[in-house]
Amino acid sequence: MTAPALLAETYRGPFLENAHFGHAVISDALGVVEAWGEGETIVLPRSSSKMIQALPLVASGAADHFHLTEAQLALACASHEGAPLHVEAVSKWLNDLGYNEPDLICGPQTSRDKELKLQMIRDGEKPCRIHNNCSGKHAGFLTLTKYLQAGADYVDPAHPVQKTCRDVFETITDRDSPGFGVDGCSAPNFATSVAAMAKGMAWFAGAHKREDALSVAGARLVQAMYAHPMMVAGHGRACTLLMRAANQPVAIKTGADGYFIAILPEQELGVALKVADGTTRAAESAIAAILVKLGVVDANHPDVQRFLCPDIRNWDGLVTGQVRPAITMAH
Repeated sequence: MTAPALLAETYRGPFLENAHFGHAVISDALGVVEAWGEGETIVLPRSSSKMIQALPLVASGAADHFHLTEAQLALACASHEGAPLHVEAVSKWLNDLGYNEPDLICGPQTSRDKELKLQMIRDGEKPCRIHNNCSGKHAGFLTLTKYLQAGADYVDPAHPVQKTCRDVFETITDRDSPGFGVDGCSAPNFATSVAAMAKGMAWFAGAHKREDALSVAGARLVQAMYAHPMMVAGHGRACTLLMRAANQPVAIKTGADGYFIAILPEQELGVALKVADGTTRAAESAIAAILVKLGVVDANHPDVQRFLCPDIRNWDGLVTGQVRPAITMAH
């Protein structure tokens, strides 16, 4: 069994303060192209799997039936910051379907948009479910629920929405899932190996060359993500900025606790990585390093540098250290 590999390091001054180990895989349609650590490690991909969870929404015909826009498809794949852009889009989506905020089962979450958060505090407004970073995904679940005329508890693992999500998850990863954990938004999150997840992302990367309904749906979701990067995440976020900095179409998606994926249609490659200690800045450094390695982004681009080798500053603004990708990850 291969041990976890060093993916990123954090330094304070000249001293190594933290070493971040984990697993990363680059895959094509056939399997592993390059790997660090143990690709067969089973983990939860968390929000990195949102494109998979959105597949039934499109492949079933529900998205077209309810005339969803490309921006709404991107929002279905999003971990957004709850900015006005996102709040307004989800609110309109629900209204168009005849639903209201309480119909979402994702739970309330404070907006991560600083200006909106402070304005809501000043106005005495409480955060609601629409501010939840997963509200776009849940609007997609509700859309499919209405199309299937299924019950209201769409996060129940036995619900038709979640059963079809599991089916497509296992189809595109080419692996039976050993089970699921309940995600922060209350939906099931299906587990698989890092290598299987990377192969699933390679499935998305090659979807534009296939004509079956599931592949056509996958290609549409990938197109929506890199066409609407602000919907996918938001201001200052790694997914949005790295997609914008790319020199070719690429879909990038973070997941909680140190997970990241990338979909590269021109190279027909998929990437998945997991930092074992769950540190987001280490995962951002590692995914940026892989994207540099694959020629997708320029290491000197300022929006790549801010994630590849970001400075660490103290409360007085002084640079006290730096995050660096491990030597084995560097281009």
